[in-house]
Amino acid sequence: MSAIRTNWTIEEVEQLYALPFNDLLYEAHSLHRQHFSHNSVQVSTLLSIKTGACPEDCSYCSQSSRNDTGLERERLLPLQEVIDAATMAKNQGATRFCMGAAWRNPTDKSLDHVIRMVSAVKDLGMETCVTLGMLTQAQAVRLKEAGLDYYNHNLDTSPEFYGEVITTRSYQDRLDTLANVRDANINVCSGGILGMGETTRDRARLLQQLANLPVQPESVPINELVQVEGTPLAGADKLPSIDFVRTIAVARILMPKSYVRLSAGRTEMSDEMQALCFFAGANSLFYGDKLLTTDNPEHSKDDQLFAALGIKPETAKVIKSDDTTQVLNA
Repeated sequence: MSAIRTNWTIEEVEQLYALPFNDLLYEAHSLHRQHFSHNSVQVSTLLSIKTGACPEDCSYCSQSSRNDTGLERERLLPLQEVIDAATMAKNQGATRFCMGAAWRNPTDKSLDHVIRMVSAVKDLGMETCVTLGMLTQAQAVRLKEAGLDYYNHNLDTSPEFYGEVITTRSYQDRLDTLANVRDANINVCSGGILGMGETTRDRARLLQQLANLPVQPESVPINELVQVEGTPLAGADKLPSIDFVRTIAVARILMPKSYVRLSAGRTEMSDEMQALCFFAGANSLFYGDKLLTTDNPEHSKDDQLFAALGIKPETAKVIKSDDTTQVLNA
């Protein structure tokens, strides 16, 4: 059983990226089987609870007020609409319900509304996750008291490439929010986006940053850029599929006990590419036809892929330890 390391050097990570493809996948798959029940995938559903008019200038984002994407601004959703969406997601097989709001950071008044949503979704028996932008320590504590299970706040890319993508929020701002979340004893969900023009070293540095956090994220979403007309990254060169799969495999090796999630961009991925990602260690995905504002495969298509691959959605978390298998109710 491999030990969890938080002291990876960039040279070590780059050496993993440079392995022959089959050797890399074999190592990642072997590690995956040590720590997780194989042929199972954790299923989450994501809902935009407040859409558009975000003041940040993220170059990939359709919701930035600085990007002319034609997206209409929407107010925070009513509580019952969120409950209805969560109920549908649960009935379709999702065990975690994630809620995203296009804010730089929530006001305390806005947080009051989100906390009611978290409590209502928890009452349905689902895990809860929110992504609301930057958080103060006090806000993180309030979310923990409301029963929040996960907080998503992506690092997006490497520290060196970050300024090419975002200028209105610093890399340290993101790290500070992750620290506030961790200090409040909320599970961390943090990953990045591939295909924004970054180099292989940038991808290695992103994974190094995540793996070397004081505690590795429990959930690591790996997104492929969804190019949206009106954003600065529309027209960027598409990332080769093999490079994406390599990143999944390296993430699994560096963070062997983390859930590695296939997130945005799956509508452009073939079944064969996704199958390689699952073999390389991906064991979580977003389920449902919408991710905030971009398309996602319909759940019936995912069901067909699961059936073809012999993969079953988790009804409970199954994580292997050295001598026993632990089953945690979702």
